[in-house]
Amino acid sequence: QVQLVESGGGLVQPGGSLRLSCAASGSIFRINAMGWYRQAPGKERELVAAITSGGTTTYADSVKGRFTVSRDNAKNTVYLQMNSLKPEDTAVYYCNANILHTYYYGGDYWGQGTQVTVSS
Repeated sequence: QVQLVESGGGLVQPGGSLRLSCAASGSIFRINAMGWYRQAPGKERELVAAITSGGTTTYADSVKGRFTVSRDNAKNTVYLQMNSLKPEDTAVYYCNANILHTYYYGGDYWGQGTQVTVSS
């Protein structure tokens, strides 16, 4: 019913920047919150940043001041601008969205994940 397609991951040196994108498509009536999670090897998946349909944002303490989440509601797309990247930011990054198919029915959806590696 719904697909979330991510792009923008890759290998970057410490201090560098990357921009992740995630586009939602399919049976969409409305998208509520959208966000980014990450999972490093041997660790649990954690919230990185989220943004409501009204533009209110939330960040993990570890990324505040370095990462910026934004969205384009016309394109059903959420972005994550990552600056001043550190080796500890290395992880698979997953897009998440709460999507309504009708006024009353919907659910949470995940992207396939994109690898971000920060290394010299």
